[in-house]
Amino acid sequence: MAFSLKKIGPGLLFAGAAIGVSHLVQSTRAGADFGFGLIWALLLVNIFKYPFFQFGPRYAIATGETLLDGYKKLGKGVLIVYFILTFATMFTIQTAVTIVTAGLASSIFGDYISTELWTVIILIICFVILIIGKYNFLDKLMKFIIITLTISTIVSVFFALKNASGPTSLTQVFPNAMEFGFLIAFMGWMPAPLDISIWHSLWAIEKQKSEKEFSVKSSLFDFNVGYLATIILGLGFMTLGALVMFQSGDNFSEKAGTFSNQLISMYTKSLGNWSYIIIGIAAFTTMFSTTLTTLDASPRAMAKTTQLLFGNIIKRSYLFWILILISGTILIFLYFQSEMGLLIKIATVLSFLTAPFYAIINYRLISSKHTPKEWQPSLKLHVLSWLGILFLIGFSVWYLTTL
Repeated sequence: MAFSLKKIGPGLLFAGAAIGVSHLVQSTRAGADFGFGLIWALLLVNIFKYPFFQFGPRYAIATGETLLDGYKKLGKGVLIVYFILTFATMFTIQTAVTIVTAGLASSIFGDYISTELWTVIILIICFVILIIGKYNFLDKLMKFIIITLTISTIVSVFFALKNASGPTSLTQVFPNAMEFGFLIAFMGWMPAPLDISIWHSLWAIEKQKSEKEFSVKSSLFDFNVGYLATIILGLGFMTLGALVMFQSGDNFSEKAGTFSNQLISMYTKSLGNWSYIIIGIAAFTTMFSTTLTTLDASPRAMAKTTQLLFGNIIKRSYLFWILILISGTILIFLYFQSEMGLLIKIATVLSFLTAPFYAIINYRLISSKHTPKEWQPSLKLHVLSWLGILFLIGFSVWYLTTL
């Protein structure tokens, strides 16, 4: 078991980045608003996004380079588009995850410290961890967080099912025109934005530096463990929302602090008041891990992209991009702090609309001469990729034509 745990790392970092707003906020809200009616959407989007996420570690370990290096081989224009898309979305994404984390901190530790101050404190703590602890600390921390979160969520779901009154309907529904925006937002970050495949390739290369026996097979196993965890926990949070909030007459608030209180009280309704601290800490560590991994990954990706496009024009570019991201996040937060729901919707919709780009580029790269033949996709994975691209393009076009 110790050997297996040693080999696992980037997959759990992927899970740590994924299991955040998409699960705590969007999956819970899906259950609260539609009961179990959107299980089809959760499973479908996980299936169709699977190959494009998997191509990240597959390409990285098969070639010894990141997806960003591969993008450059496909043409500098691809890398420029990635740079623009990332710069346009990374501040909103970071703000969305940090504001939920700050709201949870305020709920758990009391409102003696304002949400604004909590935001700054959390960003500073994450900054110190990343600059001092670096990748190896992230790797170890995530194992603990994901195991804790998985156990606490499964226990919560068990008690929620035990306390449920009356039969549970599994009838699947398709949202009407007014609700279609939520469906796209829900699928946008379920289990995560597709550009996390790039982050995963960066983490996989870092893992290989410290774990020389981290082969393609072990990296795919590592990825599958993390991916399965995100699906199980997505279903878990949807179940909690469906059992506790569906048809209760309660609605989730758009304000971070109020939403966080509602979220934690939802758990305590299922488990009892004794669980408040345990659940609060589990929810906080979930969002803290997402804040931490996104604060590491976006600057890491931007530093690599800058280097590939312009050479080493910025010394210590990783540090430079972290400071840029923290500054932008604080500015956006100060202007939109009461609009948590709007921020999350903007970030998740943008992620869904950019998904076809990442899907097509990842598929082109993994199927090209730049990937060793033995590690190119099987026929089944080719077919799933084609279906996934059609699915992502189809829903994006549908959404844009119904605005």
